[in-house]
Amino acid sequence: MIDEGALLEALNSTPVVDGRPQDLWADDAVLRRWAEGHGGLGDTAAIDRLRTARNVLQTATRGTVPEAELQGILAGVHRVPEVGESGLRWRLEVPPERLLAVELVLAWYDVRERRPGRLRPCGNDECRLFLLDRSRANTARWCSMRTCGNRLKARRHQERARQVPTP
Repeated sequence: MIDEGALLEALNSTPVVDGRPQDLWADDAVLRRWAEGHGGLGDTAAIDRLRTARNVLQTATRGTVPEAELQGILAGVHRVPEVGESGLRWRLEVPPERLLAVELVLAWYDVRERRPGRLRPCGNDECRLFLLDRSRANTARWCSMRTCGNRLKARRHQERARQVPTP
């Protein structure tokens, strides 16, 4: 099952390391382990769909939501109610190789609905990570204060210091 943590893992699977963009999901074995660790299949079709869903959701989180691509991922998916001793539960009807990609998209929509405006890209333009702002004031700007936050604050301080005229 894809929860907020797994959604962030997926979105943040293309970091910049030492100034170079990386794709942690480029290696099929790594993505297969991730998929299997989240209850999905690790076959080629499943991991290809996961990569596609991740890429579409990264684009959507950065700005314009690519509705056609999202509709393509969700095409033919149905939620079926099941009543049991523990109450009402919704079961997804989707081919197994599409399950995690669909769950990823549904988790993204769920976060957008329950926490509007809180899932966003890092405020550092050189960073490709995302954050889910859980602060009360909804003012978080960086994926990490230790890395991006301190780096940007130090850069701004240095720029201000250079602009101070010397006597």
